[in-house]
Amino acid sequence: MTVHYVRGEDPTLREDALGLFVSELLDGEERSLAVEEHIVPGRAGEGDAPGGAEGRLLAVTAALNAAQSPPLMTARRVVVMRDAGNLTAADAELLIAYLDEPLETTELVLVAGGGRLPANLTKAWKGVVHEIVPTSESTRDVLGDALATTGVQLDRDATRHVEAHLGEDAGRVPQFVAMLSAAFDQDATLTIDDVEPYLGAEGAVPAYQLTNAIEAGDVAGALATLQRMLTAAGGRERKPMHPLQVLGLLQSHYRRLLRLDDPDISSPAAAIEALGGRVKEYPAKKALAQTRALGTDGLRRAFALLHRADLDLKGARAIPDDTLMEILVARLAQLSARTGRARSGARR
Repeated sequence: MTVHYVRGEDPTLREDALGLFVSELLDGEERSLAVEEHIVPGRAGEGDAPGGAEGRLLAVTAALNAAQSPPLMTARRVVVMRDAGNLTAADAELLIAYLDEPLETTELVLVAGGGRLPANLTKAWKGVVHEIVPTSESTRDVLGDALATTGVQLDRDATRHVEAHLGEDAGRVPQFVAMLSAAFDQDATLTIDDVEPYLGAEGAVPAYQLTNAIEAGDVAGALATLQRMLTAAGGRERKPMHPLQVLGLLQSHYRRLLRLDDPDISSPAAAIEALGGRVKEYPAKKALAQTRALGTDGLRRAFALLHRADLDLKGARAIPDDTLMEILVARLAQLSARTGRARSGARR
């Protein structure tokens, strides 16, 4: 196998997977003699490097020139092409031509980043490319694996606290565990108070935590989750979400509920079909229950709130974006609480 693709959502974990894989390829050979790296620029170049079409062409050409050259003083050459997601379909044609006759002494390693790979490239290498992914990108799994390599342990409460604090930012786990290993004895079992000083800023949280809190009518919990989404940098995006992104998530969530607002949809199977067959039974059942709890009037009021927030975020009112989102989320959570209480009372 001479062509490889390193993918993964978290840049830190993806970089770790790349490092381990390149070390395996080198098998003890001198890295400086065998490895050559190139970055595919986006619209703006890195530093003084050209960006756009010119920069991509230069990067791809340089990488392929290296890939087509025999190794010197080593058994193989490893050519790494980072941010392969910046490639366009036209750029990919050069790589596709190389795939027809790759040099056996070259290991060409493309690394995710920059966006989605062009379709013509993924189609051309289907069944040919070797994919490398991190063992896991779950904070819980990464934490367990990292702790297993040290003698340090966390008690149950500390483990839960760390998972909740870091959220989706699993890429911070290895460094966090390394600090604990350096600061504490190898056989130590740590508590929340022990780990708290080493945690740093809170990590991002998945979108479903916001919609779960709203559906539960938990105003305080929904607002706390919203603040993390707007201020915490996630492992995938490496930057907080914009209020318009959060609004888009909420609009998508309520559109799904609206599709289930039909008396003929009365089972999880019918809900799955109504949602296009692309969801599993549990989320479909949960969405159906929430649709029934809100009712047609509740959904109408939810969309009125979403519409008002959309206009306000686009300049209808001179209110800070974060404040507008807090108002929206609080009102949606209150709506869920009111409709839930009303329907609970009606069933009695």
